[in-house]
Amino acid sequence: MTEQLKLRTVPAGDTFWRRLSADRPARPVYVALALLVVLGWLLFSLDGVQFLSQENIVGIQQRSAALGIVAVGQTLVILAGSLDLSVAYLISLTSLVAAEIMAGSGANVPVAIAAVLAVSALAGLVNGLIVTRLRVHAFIATLGVALILRGVLDQMYDGPAGSVPESFQHLGYDRIGPVPVSALLLVAVAVAAAILLGRTRLGYRIYAVGGDAEVARLSGVRTGRVVVAAHVLCSLCAGIAGLLLASRLGAGAPTVGTDGGYDLESIAAVVLGGTALAGGRGGVAGTVGGVLVLAVLDSIFNQLEVNSFAKDVVRGVVLVAALAIYARRKS
Repeated sequence: MTEQLKLRTVPAGDTFWRRLSADRPARPVYVALALLVVLGWLLFSLDGVQFLSQENIVGIQQRSAALGIVAVGQTLVILAGSLDLSVAYLISLTSLVAAEIMAGSGANVPVAIAAVLAVSALAGLVNGLIVTRLRVHAFIATLGVALILRGVLDQMYDGPAGSVPESFQHLGYDRIGPVPVSALLLVAVAVAAAILLGRTRLGYRIYAVGGDAEVARLSGVRTGRVVVAAHVLCSLCAGIAGLLLASRLGAGAPTVGTDGGYDLESIAAVVLGGTALAGGRGGVAGTVGGVLVLAVLDSIFNQLEVNSFAKDVVRGVVLVAALAIYARRKS
């Protein structure tokens, strides 16, 4: 019984970076990513198109940024044994909050960022409390919050609103060499999440609660607080993505989150990265790989001019195949 009650700990002499590089669930997704890149290079080299051109690589990074930030947050909440279907509408809401508070003035940017983070944290807190205190399944709880947010957006906005100052739009469009600033933002969020999971008490408890909530509870972990914290962090990531999309659009939009499909796409990226939907197993490295796989697929589809229906079919096949592979490896 004593052995069962032990929480996940870091072995002596082990380091965070060694454990990150040894993230076995992440390996297959990076193999798939490498194969996709080679396939894209072969397909387009036949037509004289440079798939690995700087322009295309920059485009892939920019497509990955917002989805990647949301998916990192989704990883945290799924690892804790929950999930969040409200992120798409929260992204739309925070983009509007940011743009309306900024009102085209650079002086208002700090206030807008603070407001977005506050709104995001509040949404995550509500999600977490409904799941833990009211004991509503996360799927139903976050779907209900999503519908509430949709109602607010439909009632208050008919289209784009607010204005983002040019200084803030640099976040969405500027580059440092071949690397967009938005991609660096994704890297910063992913590294912060990986450190949280691998080096902090909260991170260990997220894995413990997702692995077996009852054992974690008997070990003295306040499981409800852990789940609430995971939901707040997930919503904060969605808010950051809302800020990024507002900087790219130059305004807020009530459909920017749903048009991008950030709710289901983020979950798909997490699953492709090898994180178990039941929680307790996986990590951020695999999620980033899953996001890149989806972005490279999009790039190949766009250059081949594949219609959106075929894209959805292929994505569905890839997702089901990934789940089947991970299930076989686990058994």
